[in-house]
Amino acid sequence: MIHQHTPGPVSGSLILGINHFFHDCSACLVEEGRLTVALEEERFSRVKHTTAFPKIAIARCLQFAGRQPQDITDIAVSISPWLHASRKLWYGLRLGRDSGPFFRQEFISARGKLRELHKWLEHTWPDPRRRPRVHFIAHHEAHALGSFLISPFDSAAVLSVDGSGEWSTSMLGHGQGTAMRTLRESYFPHSLGSFYEAATEYVGFQPNYDEGKTMGLAPFGDPSVFHAELARSVCVTDDGGISIDPQWFRFQNGGRRRYGPRFVEKFGPPRERGNAKAPFQKHHNDVAAAAQSVLEEAGLKLANTLHRMTGEKNLVIAGGVALNSVMNGRILRETAFDDVYIMAAAGDNGTCIGAAYVVFNRILGQPRGQVHLDPYLGTAHDDLAVEKVLKEAKVRYRRSPDIAAETARLLRDRQIVGWFQGRMEIGPRALGSRSILADPTDPGMKDKINAEVKHREAYRPFAPSTIAEARNDYFDIGVEDPFMLKVCNVLPEKRALLPAITHVDGSARLQTVRSETNPLYHRLISEFGRLSGVPVVLNTSFNIMGEPIVESPINALRCFYSTGLDALAIGSFLLTKE
Repeated sequence: MIHQHTPGPVSGSLILGINHFFHDCSACLVEEGRLTVALEEERFSRVKHTTAFPKIAIARCLQFAGRQPQDITDIAVSISPWLHASRKLWYGLRLGRDSGPFFRQEFISARGKLRELHKWLEHTWPDPRRRPRVHFIAHHEAHALGSFLISPFDSAAVLSVDGSGEWSTSMLGHGQGTAMRTLRESYFPHSLGSFYEAATEYVGFQPNYDEGKTMGLAPFGDPSVFHAELARSVCVTDDGGISIDPQWFRFQNGGRRRYGPRFVEKFGPPRERGNAKAPFQKHHNDVAAAAQSVLEEAGLKLANTLHRMTGEKNLVIAGGVALNSVMNGRILRETAFDDVYIMAAAGDNGTCIGAAYVVFNRILGQPRGQVHLDPYLGTAHDDLAVEKVLKEAKVRYRRSPDIAAETARLLRDRQIVGWFQGRMEIGPRALGSRSILADPTDPGMKDKINAEVKHREAYRPFAPSTIAEARNDYFDIGVEDPFMLKVCNVLPEKRALLPAITHVDGSARLQTVRSETNPLYHRLISEFGRLSGVPVVLNTSFNIMGEPIVESPINALRCFYSTGLDALAIGSFLLTKE
């Protein structure tokens, strides 16, 4: 069906987008069609993947844009709270005595979230007659249509896949202009996202949080050992439907464990959850490898089905599963699509943006204009603000005449550098504004960063950034990837040259950098290339494991002095350790 909305007035529109009902709460402002600012609450609360109402993010959005609450004309919330309520009720009743956790999650929690939103509205606008219009946008519509509306494509196949929204777990669509025709939806419990969460929990990680660790662990296992068995648990039909075999899982009952007894029966004892020191047995690695392989094959089948249904040359992927960059890389390489667009915040954090554009382009009936290829939508701290913090902290620093060139020399000298510049990125990846940088040609650099700074698991790879002009000299990728969401292969002859960013299977999660988007970072990489002969840097997020990416100069200083970072390039200032 085609999503139809009644156009309304738009002059002077200021839309506040909110993701509140799901994890990774966030907010954004769209001013007359232009995406001005987008912020994740976790960067301010310092609680990773927070589910708290994003009141700090909203306040900082308004502050950054120089606007007041009374300027807001519309509020877009990335959920339709009671959509499919009757389906949920009927499903819960069929669970019988096991229905308690399910009803708490699907109804009681939702009511609490709605109450929080109303309290904030009443506090911010005591007079309801002056309150902005509030629009509740279905979750997968915010994911799918919202991502398409800010993509560079006038028409495209659209795929949204996650754990679940209101009740939908996937949406296949055909986007054209400002409309999207839904071709197929799947519903809970038939969920690829929940399937992968169950595997994540089985190998000892936190589900709905650590799926990236499962993806990083997978190349250390042999997918063929358990692939045939695990593939029986999930199926993608020829028309793009998703089906899971409930005998393998418990997530469908809202239970404490997502995997069921059959997992243990077929694959062996699970790894202890939450214990970083618990050893990985061979079967844990093999299950991670099989789960990743099954997910990739499901993603490929969905993409091929969409290509057959739409005949489009380009594909938009959205939802939490779209953060599986290995799957995205295979879709790009192995399907007939010319290009694949995944927005920087493809998970729930980006639904504030998607919902805002559904309101602007569909509800307000305005033409498309925004293309989201610039992830630097966050807060910024100029040199005046940075130096004030440095002086108050009584730390030694100096102003650099050329921070990019000097940082490049430090990297070439095997220094690990915190890089805090410009506006903060949106999304889970550090993209050259709040990054930790190092020399990718040093064979010992990965272990050095893990031991001294990040304290991450050894099996997780670090990512490279390269200038867009040099991508084909080192990486096997046919398109640019400014958001680091399409894993590609390092060229075989370059792998020995780039040991610190080449994963065990020869892959890398590449970011391509254009001078038009981030001129300072582009110049740093170019200068490092002039010194080393390799215009590639190791880029990982500016944080320590378990914490959100740094937002402020104070966050940056704390991370610098509490880890083994050698230097901090913050604005025009340079700090080093003896």
